[in-house]
Amino acid sequence: MEKIRLSGNLIPCALLIVFIVWVLVAGWATATECAAFGVLGSLAIAAWGRSLTWKNFKDGLMGATRTSCMIMFILAGAAFLTKTMAFTGIPRELAEWVDSMHLSPYALIGALVVVYLVLGTALDGISMIVLTSAVVLPMIQKAGFDLVWFGIFIVLLVEIAEVTPPVGFNLFVLQNMTGKDSNVIAKAAIPFFFCLVLCIALITLFPSIVTILPDVVMGKER
Repeated sequence: MEKIRLSGNLIPCALLIVFIVWVLVAGWATATECAAFGVLGSLAIAAWGRSLTWKNFKDGLMGATRTSCMIMFILAGAAFLTKTMAFTGIPRELAEWVDSMHLSPYALIGALVVVYLVLGTALDGISMIVLTSAVVLPMIQKAGFDLVWFGIFIVLLVEIAEVTPPVGFNLFVLQNMTGKDSNVIAKAAIPFFFCLVLCIALITLFPSIVTILPDVVMGKER
């Protein structure tokens, strides 16, 4: 009963999430601008709960500044590595190597999973997509996959690559943010890794999970 009672304290946070999603869907703000709405909503909740003090406000600003600086340094290093990878052509060569194997459609998907998991150890998500899309997209079109489906597939795949223990890119960000040991971070990421793998398996076996809503919106016959 105590846990249920305390869970009521999470209702304002849940409402904040709903508010941010509504702002985004309504077109009031971009995804980046929604972060500002999130901050305003958090301040309003803290003020309503009488936990907003000048000291807490200053601590929050300093914490946000430290976290932002840490992430920017990591992204700067990733940008340098991305330039190096682009110069050496490794991502493109990997994609071309997969293309040269002339795999069946589902074998191609399996090979792409391996390639992106490898790239996720060193690159951020946007860099992986930019450096490989020129080669991968024609392969996918030739194999007959729906491009909307592939867009969702590649987003999930990139996210899997970013949280793959023990060397996923996002794991290093979390380690710096929390100060926890890398082994602890890797173990904590395992359930999320398998959840994303399950999502990949489901949309691969049942592509209509992804395509049914876009098809209805665009009036395509199924």
